[in-house]
Amino acid sequence: MSTPTPPGPDARDEDSSSGRHGAPQPQDPYGRQAQGHGGQQGYGQQQQQSHGQQPGYGQSYGQHQQQYDQGQQGQYGQQGQYDQGQYGQYGQNGGTPEIDRNLLAPWVLRLGAYLIDGVVVWIPGAIGSALMAGMQSGGQPSGAATAIGSVLYLVSLGISIWNIVFRQGTTGQSIGKQVLNIKLVRESDGQPLGPGTTFVRSLAHILDALPCYVGFLWPLWDSKRQTFADKLMHSLVIKL
Repeated sequence: MSTPTPPGPDARDEDSSSGRHGAPQPQDPYGRQAQGHGGQQGYGQQQQQSHGQQPGYGQSYGQHQQQYDQGQQGQYGQQGQYDQGQYGQYGQNGGTPEIDRNLLAPWVLRLGAYLIDGVVVWIPGAIGSALMAGMQSGGQPSGAATAIGSVLYLVSLGISIWNIVFRQGTTGQSIGKQVLNIKLVRESDGQPLGPGTTFVRSLAHILDALPCYVGFLWPLWDSKRQTFADKLMHSLVIKL
């Protein structure tokens, strides 16, 4: 019976060498590194998510911008309230107004303003008439008296045109209306008539005088306290 021959040194070296290279343990670190590199997908996902959140930032900025624009427009849009308050009592945009009679000037104040204006215009003419009457020669006014009287009459006419047409047409108040704190305005918006319309209104007073001056008395019972001339020119006389 033969005794087995123990392996030699070369065989042991081959076994130890094959054991080292054949074992799967050296592959574990590489495998974990592969998983580590594969974990970069998480970094990519984070980048995509972080970049994907930018529209949310844009939406937030857009919402703030939109709210700011709406706030600005809302503040400026409130100016319409101021415009409506300016002449809401007279009517808006030329519409038919609903007039409170308490805002309208009473007939007595209108008559008083008319008398004051008449006195202002009458004074120069009265002085001229007095001069012409006092400076007579042979029952006739002298040439000097006639010249002075004519000039004073022209002054009286100029004062009347300035007071009734230009002053009242521009500001809404003649001297008499200013003294009694009343004003001539358009029915549509409460603004002065303007010189042209005021001149036509003065001519339209002929209608007030024709039927026994009934037109001048019409404001006593009219709902808007208007004369015939006021109705024709769409004007009102108000208290201030």
